[in-house]
Amino acid sequence: MKTVDMHCDTITELYARRLDGDACNMQANSLHVDLDKLSRGGCMVQNFAVFAHRDRLRGKMSMAEYAFRVVDFFLTELRRYPKQVGIAKCFADMEENKRNGRISAMLTMEEGGICEGKLEYLRIFYELGVRMFTFTWNFPNELAFPNRVEFDGAHAGCFVPETERGLTKTGFAFLEEMERLGILADVSHLGDKGIFDVIEHAKRPFVASHSNARAVCAHSRNLTDPMIRGIAEHGGVIGVNYCPAFLKDGADGGTVSLDDVVHHIRHLIQTGGEECVGLGSDFDGTRLSFEMKDAGDLPILEEKLRKERFTEEQIERIFYKNVMRVYRDVL
Repeated sequence: MKTVDMHCDTITELYARRLDGDACNMQANSLHVDLDKLSRGGCMVQNFAVFAHRDRLRGKMSMAEYAFRVVDFFLTELRRYPKQVGIAKCFADMEENKRNGRISAMLTMEEGGICEGKLEYLRIFYELGVRMFTFTWNFPNELAFPNRVEFDGAHAGCFVPETERGLTKTGFAFLEEMERLGILADVSHLGDKGIFDVIEHAKRPFVASHSNARAVCAHSRNLTDPMIRGIAEHGGVIGVNYCPAFLKDGADGGTVSLDDVVHHIRHLIQTGGEECVGLGSDFDGTRLSFEMKDAGDLPILEEKLRKERFTEEQIERIFYKNVMRVYRDVL
């Protein structure tokens, strides 16, 4: 089965390890994702997120500078393996890579603060190949507000829905420019009010690249039913995330199973329809504690869905057809 995965943190993790002197590379490594594992898992398109952590970079360099360095590393790695992987900046690139037996690597941006509120930075990243962009990570920035983190009291360390502050004026300008350029707006990590702002103002399909259903697991990083329907009504897709804390209530330090993944998939389909569900693993950005250990194990999920009586057409939609439709329509 061909697969498309809307989110992994592998390239940022590889870059960090390389800075620490590790000789790891994109071909083969100990992470969840490398070219060998992607090939074994049937990958057609893998999205690679560039991420910059505001607090860890403070006093060292700007998030923009760090992101440019990670993008340079990403492009350099791709050039090392031209027969196995190629960058995808549009749907035609994905089709060409497929014909030539290559995996498509799509560059995405996780943390809108990287652009420092400057549309010219967004346009530069577009020229470098960025085709999906989150407004926030876990910190407020020039564009929008994520869901809040409580620092005191009984709920210290817990995320709380941000229902009052959403996209800023600059954030709305970024949404408009993304839609003009052909960059997919990504509402994962965005606060509740911000997600509804995008639902209300977006004119093109958008995605939640790595988020689950809040009705199944109450974590505020997950989507409420109205959010799911709003994304679906715009023709967008939600990528199911394998993070234990987003799969099952109380699973932060425990284990989950593929049954929990299936539960979210069923709820997303029941709420938003068969065309709104995709895969957004969060590989190398989370801990895996179930039957799949890395990107090479996607056939295990495929077989699980068959045993759960999903049709072949439904499985194909989940694994690649829904996301590829959005890529065809937007990129």
